[in-house]
Amino acid sequence: MNSLMRSTARCLRSGAAVYLPRPADGRVCSASARFLCAAADVHKDLGEMVKKDKVVVFMKGTPAQPMCGFSNAVVQILRMHGVDDYAAYNVLEDQDLRQGVKEFSNWPTIPQVYFNGEFVGGCDILLQMHQNGDLVEEFKKLGISSALLDAEKESK
Repeated sequence: MNSLMRSTARCLRSGAAVYLPRPADGRVCSASARFLCAAADVHKDLGEMVKKDKVVVFMKGTPAQPMCGFSNAVVQILRMHGVDDYAAYNVLEDQDLRQGVKEFSNWPTIPQVYFNGEFVGGCDILLQMHQNGDLVEEFKKLGISSALLDAEKESK
């Protein structure tokens, strides 16, 4: 996030205004460079964040202390599969991150899960994938062996 702060500071110092194309009604719209630079930088930083680790979760709270039931459910699903090595970002600590990730994914709710930089979905999608067995397959593609699959093999 330091790069986000540096680039936002550069935009703030510039103080320029950017004029947007005229809408059909002829009004002139403008937006500060501060707003446009910050939005572009958040998207760039989010793009880097989701690609940095195989599994990335944007959640309310932390894996050790989820702050909502949906975030807790995602943590529990990952834990059941033995996935403990993942990046987790607490959106409650940063409102720009919270709003930015929603815009980045075009998904309105938190938590949000990414595999290899690709948006998977929220709690409901992850739960559905867990229930129908697709999650084990997705983990296989990531080179992650599901603990549930390993436990099933051992019981046979």
